[in-house]
Parts: sequence; structure tokens; C-alpha cells
Amino acid sequence: MTNSHQPKVLFLDKAHPYLEAHLTKLGFDCHTDTTSPKPDVETFVGQYQGIVMRSRFAIDQGFFEKATNLVFLAREGVGVEHIDVDFAESRGIRVLISPEGSKDTVAEHALGLLLCLMNNLSRADRQVRSGQWVRESNRAVELKGKTVGILGYGNMGSAFARRLTGFGVRVLAYDKFKAGYADDFAEEAGLEKLFQEADVLSVHIPYSVDNHHFINDAFLKSFRKNIYVVNTARGLVLNTADLVENLISGKVSGAALDVLEYEETSFDKFKLELLPPAFDYLCQSDNVVLSPHIAGWSYESKEKHARVLAEKIMRLGNWEIEDSRQ
Repeated sequence: MTNSHQPKVLFLDKAHPYLEAHLTKLGFDCHTDTTSPKPDVETFVGQYQGIVMRSRFAIDQGFFEKATNLVFLAREGVGVEHIDVDFAESRGIRVLISPEGSKDTVAEHALGLLLCLMNNLSRADRQVRSGQWVRESNRAVELKGKTVGILGYGNMGSAFARRLTGFGVRVLAYDKFKAGYADDFAEEAGLEKLFQEADVLSVHIPYSVDNHHFINDAFLKSFRKNIYVVNTARGLVLNTADLVENLISGKVSGAALDVLEYEETSFDKFKLELLPPAFDYLCQSDNVVLSPHIAGWSYESKEKHARVLAEKIMRLGNWEIEDSRQ
């Protein structure tokens, strides 16, 4: 093969080895830079036809303007709030995501959080480790017989509904972007039906400006029953201060959060010194379970993301490369 016909791909985050190996085998020239700051990357990004990344830094209009030969940006994961997708598409750049890669892991994590919450497992574990043997106040609430409301019925929401099979629950799903999506695992429902019937709310909607603090005080108070809240989607779709107020009042019986609105864009950290009192309450509350944005992180999902992106990149077509397998 000739180098002039060899498209170049830049990995800005470390992906599963399958992706680079597969693209290389197919004739792509793969380079990796996981350390250079964004201004430095902008000086040489123009030579690449493809970028693979997670969320190391924001990809804005200025970055795309310097990526003069870019054909695709492959985001390992789901959310694209750190990518100017509209501008990319206006320049003919395809933004690829891989929600299929982590849907099973997210579904299992959401179920684990819910069971941990309703069975007081996190609190009981802490107590036993500190020498306390507390039984009565750690009585569980059974999931069986409850109605679970799923907010967002895409890859993650539908996978979560599948995991609920066998628990003896009724599942209602609301998705404002879809119609006719009822299946063997969930009933299609409007928000009003969720408000009237749900005992549990599991959040699976992406973040967008329209969804900022979608779940707020008015939203939570709209539920007829006291509810459990599980959020494995994005922190900014839920107003934490409003959640805390409803935890204090008892409207929310408990909350399990894998994501927080205080996370940085990279989702790798948050600044402890800037965290508000609402976060302190979450940390001290016995009816709150927290995890550090790991619902989609498993050994299996890492490889699945790579395989999904490899397939989507090849589906783009029009690559002027020779198949190195021949």
C-alpha cells in the first residue's frame, strides 16, 4: 500500500487494543497522543482523517477548524456534550458514538445501585465494619411488586428494563424522542403515568441544554408516591440541591447516583473545594449510595466500545486504502 493512500487516525485517549489493531490491519495509520495539551494537538491535527477519544478535552469549533482533513471523530462512549456536533456536521465530519458498548454494564450497575439502596447494603456494610450489628433499622424494601419508571428508553434504558425481568416488577418507560417503543420488557408511558404509578425512577437520558436540571423540585414533587431515584445518565440532568430537599422531606426515599453535576467535562474528577452543601448532605446521608461515574466501566465494555467503533468507522466507506489482509 502507498502512504499517500493511508488515512491517519489520532487516538487522544487510550482505547482497547482491539480498535487500533483492527484499524491498522485494515490499512489505517494509527498514532497515539494522550498527553499533549489541546493547543499543541491543534498544531498538527490537520494531518488526520480520524480522531478517537473519550472526553480528555472539549472539541469545539476552533479545534474543528484546524482539523482540515477530518472525516470522523469517534467518541468511545455515549455523551457528546463536550463536542460541537452541529459544527462538525456542518463541515461534513461524522461524530460516532458507541452506546451499544456499555449498555449491558450500565444496566447491571443501575440494578446493583437500586438493590444496594433498597436493601441498605452500603449502610449495613459500613456499620458491620465499625463493629455495629444493626438489624431492625436495616430492614429491606422488596423490589417485587413495585413499578419502575424508566426515563429514556434508548440503549441504556432498554437494557435496564431487560435486567428487571424476573424481579416481578412492572416497568413503565418514557422517551420524548420516540413513539411505539413498547416491548416485552416495558410499557410505553407518558410522564403523567410515571408520576402517578412509579415507585422507582431510573434516569437514562443524555445531557443537553434542554435537559439541564430536567429533574428538579417540581418534577420530584409530581410523583404521587414517595420514590427511589437512580441516576446513571448525566449529573447535570438532575438538580442536586432539589434532590436533597426531597430527601430531607421524605418525598425521595433514597437516591443512588453514579453521576454528579459537579464533575468536570472529562468526568475524571471534580474539585472538592468547590462542592456545595448539597454534596455534603449526600455524603452523610444513610439513604444515598454514590459511585464515581463507573456505571459504563467494565473490562467487557472497554472491548465492546472498540468493536462498535471499528464497525462504524468502516461503515463510513470511501477510504482510499488497500486491504492489508490481501
